[in-house]
Amino acid sequence: MINREDILSMEYLKKTEYTGCHQGMRYRLEKKETEDGKFLLVTVWPEPFNYFTTPEDQKTRNQFSFDEDGVVDAIAWMNDLLFEQKDRWDAAPKNWNSYSF
Repeated sequence: MINREDILSMEYLKKTEYTGCHQGMRYRLEKKETEDGKFLLVTVWPEPFNYFTTPEDQKTRNQFSFDEDGVVDAIAWMNDLLFEQKDRWDAAPKNWNSYSF
């Protein structure tokens, strides 16, 4: 289970993206700005590869308000995915087989 203490502060998220992993799931939280304002974009994907080398079709995204409540909601969403897609995260170590040199 991902906890609020696992994610760095709002001050950090204001400056740069935050990445982490938990039980086969990697995640990235980042601030995005549009004409309508700021929001928190959260992306999750299976291990072992990083954000940039993982194909887009393996990533799942969601948006949240860019405030403390948004971070808490994002963590709840990620924890729901950990439970709902448990087989996907458990199979993540096998993804190393798809790596080519």
